[in-house]
Amino acid sequence: MAADEIRGTELGTAPVPLSVLDLVTVGAGRTATDALRTSVTLSRLAETRGFHRYWVAEHHSMPGVASSSPAVILAHLAAHTTRIRLGSGGVMLPNHAPLIIAEQFGTLEAMAPGRVDLGLGRAPGTDGATAAALRRNDRLNEVADDFPEQLAELTRFLDDDFPDGHPYRRIHAVPGPIQATSPGGVQSPHRPPIWLLGSSGFSARLAGVLGLPFAFAHHFSAQNTIPALDLYRESFKPSAVLDEPYALIGVSALATDEAEEARRQVMAGALSMIRLRTGRPGLVPTPEEAEAHPFSPMEREFIESWNANIVHGTADEVRSGLDDLQKRTGADELMLTSHAHSGDIRVRSYELIADAYGLPTL
Repeated sequence: MAADEIRGTELGTAPVPLSVLDLVTVGAGRTATDALRTSVTLSRLAETRGFHRYWVAEHHSMPGVASSSPAVILAHLAAHTTRIRLGSGGVMLPNHAPLIIAEQFGTLEAMAPGRVDLGLGRAPGTDGATAAALRRNDRLNEVADDFPEQLAELTRFLDDDFPDGHPYRRIHAVPGPIQATSPGGVQSPHRPPIWLLGSSGFSARLAGVLGLPFAFAHHFSAQNTIPALDLYRESFKPSAVLDEPYALIGVSALATDEAEEARRQVMAGALSMIRLRTGRPGLVPTPEEAEAHPFSPMEREFIESWNANIVHGTADEVRSGLDDLQKRTGADELMLTSHAHSGDIRVRSYELIADAYGLPTL
């Protein structure tokens, strides 16, 4: 894997590369069209302000999260950007046939050569019933346990290197590298680098054993961050992909011009998460709706715990919080995600963070 596919170069005063994770959130009174337009604006901002990569998550049956089709969204963003790395954070491999993913991301690589990442997870990205509908069966745990085999199959499709005698040997994930090119044909020498995503030790260990870069979901599994990163580094074996471990962590971060406004915004996000966790997913509420909500003692306890892991406040406060988190975890890259009702608030947050770190305008 080329160094520029991993490490950013335009750091400003940031200790490590900064990147963006977009859930394409939809606020109350807004539409998915509005959210996708914000994603275009945000991807352009991220590119011009020196963020290293821009990933889109996969979620299903969540009205407030319009990122059910990462490959489609990434194709749209590729048409509106020219330099920033684009990728999935991630595609949930058990939801899809490996050949389909290889074809989709081969197509993205053809659209945006040399700047596509393929981040893979093994969770469904939704509730059990929706996962069963996606996978056409209810063997959810069994399918998740097949993740290493699915990953191996996907890798062979991406590299076009099934061995002779394998039933898939004559199948090619087009577009993509094709080893047995017809006379006069042109081979693509590159394919998207694979990242493993996780919120526990399973993917951490697997990424280490395979020598792959690892992305940990600190933004919703903060208590597991350091144990998972330690496990990844302890398990790491150098590979053709990486000589040494490379760990990225996803971080919830929201900067506003006034600290009190940041607190208002994260309360709305916390109310949205309460509704999701209690089986009532909906659009992201407004801060005013959150202020008027009669939180129960149990809900307030959840909010205190949830918001403690969101780095929020003024730009300087967010910078201080991110710097401290990077020091504590030793993360090689921070991927920032924001969960707010308004797209304008999210865009402004990334502007403020870029300014706080002196990221260059490219």
